[in-house]
Amino acid sequence: MFGVFNKKTATLVGVDIGSSSVKLVVLSREKRTIFLDSYAVVGLPASAIVDGHVQELGVVAEAIEKGVKICGSKLDSAITGVPSSAVIIKHLDISNAFSEAELEDQIKIEADQFIPYPLDEVAIDFEVQGPHSTNPELNRILLVACRNNDVIQREASVNSAGLNCRVVDVDTFAIERLLSYLNRESVESDELVASVDIGASTMTINVMHQGAIIYNREQGFGSNELTNSIHIQCGMSVEEVEQSFRLNEISIEIEAMLIEPFRDTVVQQISRALQFYYSSNVQNQLSKIYLSGGCSSIKGLVELLEEELGITVVLTNPFSTMQVQAKINKERLNKDAPVLAKACGLALRFFD
Repeated sequence: MFGVFNKKTATLVGVDIGSSSVKLVVLSREKRTIFLDSYAVVGLPASAIVDGHVQELGVVAEAIEKGVKICGSKLDSAITGVPSSAVIIKHLDISNAFSEAELEDQIKIEADQFIPYPLDEVAIDFEVQGPHSTNPELNRILLVACRNNDVIQREASVNSAGLNCRVVDVDTFAIERLLSYLNRESVESDELVASVDIGASTMTINVMHQGAIIYNREQGFGSNELTNSIHIQCGMSVEEVEQSFRLNEISIEIEAMLIEPFRDTVVQQISRALQFYYSSNVQNQLSKIYLSGGCSSIKGLVELLEEELGITVVLTNPFSTMQVQAKINKERLNKDAPVLAKACGLALRFFD
């Protein structure tokens, strides 16, 4: 078991281990008010995470440890996530006559039929979601499976940084949690909202209906294409390029020569990805798209997407309805907010 459905712990820092950086978000709550206590974004070399897998555990742990120091808080318990591409999620309908021990054995038997790896190489967790909607003798079971190594490497990266990794979640669940938090009014309605996250090497689209992700798709496209172009043609280091994006300090010349053509490519990629969604789903039109990731704040991107798609598009700000501690630079936070979506969704787990 890898803890997706473990009980919540007292204080959690969300640790999002991405392919180009680690992001930490520390939240607290007083009555019904959630506070952003601190956060950090620390870059990673391209060799540290490859195809979503931790390749250099020590480097990742060092980055997380640096993030903990930047946060400046006494942090202990942490939650991190594995990418949805590394996870198998399945809904099962199983008799409610099984005892708890029998249910676990039965789930392993069921899992063996669709998991393409030996079960001793796989971490499995499950949650009984309640009676089946049409057959009260069955329980609806949500099962999550992932290769042991993907779980162990991420857990070890967090633990090696001096934190205690209490839960390894799934990125999809973190985004689901965040979208539900940002769209509380749409959870009970028929509205469809989507999250488009443009990572360094992968673009991920999630569509949520009534508080649950109903569609997930990843494709091999990300901000690395633009970062590498600027790095090669303008002589800037990769770290300098990524820092310039975060702080919105790109020169007019680079913007005209490289960023504007890339922005058009982003619009095309998102438009095509949504066409895949509509062709595979008979649900209603999306009502809103939340845009996140390192290059999501490219000047004019939101406006171009709205014009192309005919849908409201907003930059994701996970902290728009939270109280932000006075020590945090608000201007800097507004620029960093779109890259902190998954880390915030992970940290919000404690408040479910």
